Amino acid sequence: MPWLLLPLAFRFESPGPILVELGPLTVRWYGLLIATAVLIGVTLSQWLAKQRRVDPEAIADLAVWLVVGAIPAARLYYVLFQWREYAAQPLQALAIWKGGIAIHGAILGGTIATLLCCRIRKLSFWQMADLVAPSLILGQAIGRWGNFFNSQAFGRPTDLPWKLYIPVEHRPWAYRNFEYFHPTFLYESLWDLGVFGLLMGIFLWDLRQPQPRCKPGTLFLLYWLAYSLGRLWIEGLRTDSLMLGPLRIAQVVSLSGMALGAWGLWWLYGRQRSLPDTIADSDWSHNPLPSQREPQ
Repeated sequence: MPWLLLPLAFRFESPGPILVELGPLTVRWYGLLIATAVLIGVTLSQWLAKQRRVDPEAIADLAVWLVVGAIPAARLYYVLFQWREYAAQPLQALAIWKGGIAIHGAILGGTIATLLCCRIRKLSFWQMADLVAPSLILGQAIGRWGNFFNSQAFGRPTDLPWKLYIPVEHRPWAYRNFEYFHPTFLYESLWDLGVFGLLMGIFLWDLRQPQPRCKPGTLFLLYWLAYSLGRLWIEGLRTDSLMLGPLRIAQVVSLSGMALGAWGLWWLYGRQRSLPDTIADSDWSHNPLPSQREPQ
């Protein structure tokens, strides 16, 4: 992985978390990047839905559920494991614009929201999860740059050519005398872009087949497997991991995600079965757009 970063052989540092201040209005990089990730993700998923003859309006409806479910869950997940920092000032737990959200919390909240949305709308969970998976990992690649602007999610001290300068006020106490650190936010962003390329490549390959070859759930399970693999080793470099005793929570969840993805793919293709769905059949070829359905 480090050889991919050779073009970035220079010291770099964050310009700060604030993009622009207009009177009482403050625009922060973190919020802008999250909003950008959501907009791009919805647009991409709607395009993927059209290619699979799925109503893109279903994606628009699901996006609302995902935002409502994922962002609060991501913040709650982070605050629960960092409660000592917020116990004295609990209202700071609401200051999400300062950073401090956990992607695993977002995935958990988003999954629950998707399950509820699919049950109410009578949609296939696995079908919708496949349409969202590429957008999700692309959004993570974009959102990780919010950590750069907030001087967060960096790794141990390093003298590598692509070292990241961290202001002293953001350094862990144990590393206060070090200036340069691993840009682990960048490692994860690049890894996520690679996973995005993998998922999109599989989707486009399957789209060109006379009949769909990928079973519903394939992309979502691959997302879990591939993302978790990268997060597992990147988390080992970080100095700000959420901990539960001696365990890095993200690594425990990543191991679970890898097991889930591998088991699910074995179930789909090794045993030639379909994943149980929350509603019913999710065969791509039998889910036309509303305008293409026969009159009822």
